[in-house]
Amino acid sequence: MQKLRVNLWMNGTGEEAGNFYADALPGSSMEVESRYPTEGLLDFQQPLAGQALTVAVYVRGQRITLVNADPDFTPNPSISLMLNFDPADYEGSVDAARADLDATWAKLSAGGQELMELGEYPYSPRYGWVQDKYNVSWQLILSGPEGDPRPFVMPSLLFGGAAQNRAAEAVAHYKEVFGAREGMFVTYPEPTGPAAAGSVMFSDFALDDDWVTAMDSGVEQDFSFTPGVSLEWPCDGQEELDRVWDAMSAVPEAEQCGWLADKFGVSWQIVPANLGELMSRPNAFEHMMGMKKLVIDEF
Repeated sequence: MQKLRVNLWMNGTGEEAGNFYADALPGSSMEVESRYPTEGLLDFQQPLAGQALTVAVYVRGQRITLVNADPDFTPNPSISLMLNFDPADYEGSVDAARADLDATWAKLSAGGQELMELGEYPYSPRYGWVQDKYNVSWQLILSGPEGDPRPFVMPSLLFGGAAQNRAAEAVAHYKEVFGAREGMFVTYPEPTGPAAAGSVMFSDFALDDDWVTAMDSGVEQDFSFTPGVSLEWPCDGQEELDRVWDAMSAVPEAEQCGWLADKFGVSWQIVPANLGELMSRPNAFEHMMGMKKLVIDEF
């Protein structure tokens, strides 16, 4: 059962992008989950009055949330979404998995930009990395039939720029805070671009049933983590929320409405598991806008 969610910051295009992903991603659907109120908005939110606030995109049962907002932030490749085309999900047919991958690539590429050409690589017979027209990055990979099962959608953290060579430290930190389980862990045998010998070439880890990949960049990059892509973690009650918040928040000025930035720059939304019910209460949006860490009793 999915617990970790990926949130994508949309610059006023949330509903449009939701329809795009529902068409482009296999087995997908979308729904406008909430809308901005028409009163009580901050000045910068006024143009969004009545528009979609959150749009849920369901991809083979996994949820991605589009947060419709202003142009302050834009997704970048520091957090991409890896789509795992596993032949086991196609009755063992590599050809069927490959065909679905290619069809998805064609749709996501329309109006976008290739970051790594779709083709054969040492780690996969079919792989490509694309940034779509909404600046969201996707890695499409054809799994080997003998590979361990992984979810179809996996957020992928690329540690570069200010976070270069900190992937191993981050994985250890997430293991401590969330009880993450480590999966693959492959290191660079020698320096590769800005990646130091012994830094992480590829790793993945599980948060409950959800898998995340993490790696250090092997090429110089001038970007790193921003709120353009954030990770959402639901907590069962205020005590757990307080513990996770205190362990994760490292940038006080970034704290707002349940959002925080950790010591690596990754943005998280640490929220009550019953946030949907809380947001249905009268004036809940205004109450939330006045908080940094979310306090359940103040909704």
